[in-house]
Amino acid sequence: MIGMDGIILAYRNIKERRTRSLLTLLGIAVGIAAIISLIAVGHGMQYAITEELASLADTIIVFPGRMIHGRGYVELGAFTERDINDIGRIGGIEDIVAFTSGIVDVEYRRERTSLELVGGDPTDMEELMGEMVYLEEGRWIRERDYKGCVIGYSVAHDYFEEDVGLNDRMTINESEFVVVGIFEKRGDDTDTQVFVPMRTAQDVLGTDDLKSIMVRVRDINRVEEIAEEIEERINENHNLDDFAQTMTMTSMIEQIGIVFMIVQVVLVGIASIALIVGCIGIMNTMLMSVMERTHEIGIMKAIGATNRNIMFLFLMEAGMISLIGGILGCILGTIVAKAIGTIASAYIGMDMPAIVTPTVAVGSILIAVLVGAISGLYPARKAAKMSPIEAVRYE
Repeated sequence: MIGMDGIILAYRNIKERRTRSLLTLLGIAVGIAAIISLIAVGHGMQYAITEELASLADTIIVFPGRMIHGRGYVELGAFTERDINDIGRIGGIEDIVAFTSGIVDVEYRRERTSLELVGGDPTDMEELMGEMVYLEEGRWIRERDYKGCVIGYSVAHDYFEEDVGLNDRMTINESEFVVVGIFEKRGDDTDTQVFVPMRTAQDVLGTDDLKSIMVRVRDINRVEEIAEEIEERINENHNLDDFAQTMTMTSMIEQIGIVFMIVQVVLVGIASIALIVGCIGIMNTMLMSVMERTHEIGIMKAIGATNRNIMFLFLMEAGMISLIGGILGCILGTIVAKAIGTIASAYIGMDMPAIVTPTVAVGSILIAVLVGAISGLYPARKAAKMSPIEAVRYE
C-alpha cells in the first residue's frame, strides 16, 4: 500500500469527498496566493525604484545637515560659493549645480496651495537633470525667463481643480509667472515642485542661501570616493565635522533593499495568517475523514495493513490536497500580482512589474506541501493507533 496503490487509494478518497476537499484546498490556495502576490509586488516595487535610481548612479546629492536619531534630518545652515568652487576643483567631476529652495504660496485661478520653489542655474539644471526628468510639454527654463517657470506633473494636474496648461499664468508669492514647461510624471518630489532661475528664486524667497548641490561624476566607480572628498572639503570650510551630508544612489539602493526586506517579512507574516487558517482546515478535514472511515481502517488492519501503511495513506491525502492547493495558490497569486502591478504602473506613471521568481513559486508550493503534511500528522497518527478490533466493530 505504500507504493502506487497507496497514492491511488488516497486520490480516490479525496475524490469521494470532493466538495470538502475543494474547500480545504481553497484555504491553502488563498494563503499561498496572498504570500506570492505580496512578495511579487514587493519585488516589483523594489525593481522599479532600483531601475529608476540606477540611471542616477553617477550622481551625488549634497545637503547642509545630518541625520539625527529621533529628529530626522536637521539642517545646519547653507552652502556658499566657496563650497561650490572647492567642489568644482575635485578631479573626476563632470557637472555641478547648486539649488536654493523654499515653500511658497501658489495661486492659480483663485485657488491657493503651498508648494516648494526650486531655483538653479537654468543651463546647469538642464545639463544635469535633462537626462533624468523629461518634459511632458514645453521647454526648460532659460536665464532670460525671469518670470518663467517649469512645473511638476502633480502641480499641473492634481493640485488645482483645473489643469495648469502651457503658457498659463500662476501667482507665486504675489508675483505672476508664466508656465513654459511641464514635467512628465516621475513619482518623486519633482512632481510637486516649481522650478525657476536661481536669481528669480532668490528674489522670491528673499535669500541667497544654497540649500543643496547636485554633482555628476565621470567615473561611476569613483562615486563613493568623490562623495567622501566633497564632505571633507565642505566640512573644513565650515569648521564642522558633520556639516555636509552626501547621498549617492548606490547607498540609497542598498538602504531601499533593506527597507523592502523588512516590509516583505512583515507582510508575509500577515499573509501567513491565511495559510494557518488553511492548515486548520486540513486538520479538521482529515480528523472528520478518520472518524468517517473508522470501520474501513479496521478492515485494512484486519487484512494486514500496518500502522505505517495507515499513517502513510492519510499523510498522502493531506499532502495531495495541500499540493493542489499550493499550485492553485501559485497561479492565483501570480494573476493577482500581475493585476496589482498593472494598476500600480498606470497610477504612479512608471513600470512596476510583478516579479514571481521560480524560487518563490517552487518554495511556496513546497511550503504548502510541508504545512499540509504537518497538519495531517495528528489525524494520521490517530488513525494508525486505532485498535483493529474496535475499529471493525465501530458503526
